[in-house]
Amino acid sequence: MRAQDWAIASLALASAVLGIGCSHAAADTLEWALVQAYQNNPSLNAQRASLRATDENVPQALSGYRPKLSFTANAGTDYASTLSKTVNQSNFPNTVSFTNLGVPYYQRGFGGAATETLYNGFQTANRVRQAESQVMGARETLRVTEQQVLLDAATAYMNLLRDQAILELNRRNVEVLTEQLKQTRDRFNVGEVTRTDVAQAESRLAAGRSSLLGAQSNYITSQANYRRVIGVDPGKLAPGTPVDRFSPSTLNAAIAEGAQQSPSVLAAMYGVDIAELAVKVSEGALYPNVTLTESASKNYDPAYNTIKQTLASVIAQVTVPIYQGGGEYSTIRQSKETLGQQRLNLDVNRDQARATVVQSWGELDASKAQIEATTAQVNAAEIALNGVREEARVGQRTTLDVLNAQQELVNARVALVTAQHDRVVASYTLLAAVGGLSMQHLGLNISIYDPQVHYQQVRDAWVGVRIPDGR
Repeated sequence: MRAQDWAIASLALASAVLGIGCSHAAADTLEWALVQAYQNNPSLNAQRASLRATDENVPQALSGYRPKLSFTANAGTDYASTLSKTVNQSNFPNTVSFTNLGVPYYQRGFGGAATETLYNGFQTANRVRQAESQVMGARETLRVTEQQVLLDAATAYMNLLRDQAILELNRRNVEVLTEQLKQTRDRFNVGEVTRTDVAQAESRLAAGRSSLLGAQSNYITSQANYRRVIGVDPGKLAPGTPVDRFSPSTLNAAIAEGAQQSPSVLAAMYGVDIAELAVKVSEGALYPNVTLTESASKNYDPAYNTIKQTLASVIAQVTVPIYQGGGEYSTIRQSKETLGQQRLNLDVNRDQARATVVQSWGELDASKAQIEATTAQVNAAEIALNGVREEARVGQRTTLDVLNAQQELVNARVALVTAQHDRVVASYTLLAAVGGLSMQHLGLNISIYDPQVHYQQVRDAWVGVRIPDGR
């Protein structure tokens, strides 16, 4: 392979990562891969199911406002035995006789009762608010998972694209080294070079083959990871493009947006709300409890139609806790400690969000600079290789010089492909750090999962064991 052909082929491979000057028909795009991951990723679907389960906390808490109804029925037989003692004084000595009077009673009855809590120290109201905060926190946790899945999908896509390009670079490098070894042997046969030159070419070819095998292994691994994250087998991949346009234009703006929009921070804020309401629920155990119970029942004996009994009652009961062993006080103290922990966790998440934004911003800037540097490196390495080849033809350069120049060009091409890969991944990482990596923000044409739909379906459900999808 001529040096000019090698340079053109290498440039095409490196450009394929970012799509510089390339066009691909009927190829899988990065956006398409994100859509597939959004629909198929099991981790994301599992988190959605977890959110739906959390939605049920709200109707469970609302059940404290609703009456509790029960129906009872009874049937059976009661047997009453009476022992009667009779003294006969007409005879001497007196005689005593006993009479056993046994009467069976056949009981039948039914009744119903309704119990409703009128006041319990606002525990029900606080439990409802707590459950709603749990739902909102779970939604932010879903956003965390969604962002991570989309970032993993973009990374898996770009990893496969990078490893595919590196594999092809190594494959063509082996072809060039094979041709170089053939030429070196021909020159050795005519006495232009020594056996040392042949051995150097053979050694470099063996190293190239070893690198090719390593690149093949990395490519296979990336294929498997692509299938795991995105959920479908990879096809022909189109170039990936960065998403800088969706991120803030300055570092300070990115830090501010990350502190406000990061789902991890928002989830921690809801965690504080949940802990505060838990304290109020625990304190509600010290307040009086007022309940209202209505009951009615009817009992009768089918053997005697005249024996019937009807009972009805409406009873209000006030229970004032005085001392319950101290457990309620311990629960209050425990809840307050948990609240303090959640506030500290919020600080930790804010600091982590800021650090992630700064780190992602730095990586993105570095990847841009690396592309410029490695592009210049590739251009210089191409010129150097061409010059060394020409000088070797007139005996001014050795075979080792040519091999070294060839390896430098390969390394430069690999570095350029890696830098272009890092450029795209870093843009997605920054977008995730500021909380903007979502299907809505990316503007992709897909049906967006709306957690509000399931929440509204179950929030006010009084009865039913089937979930909204019919299972």
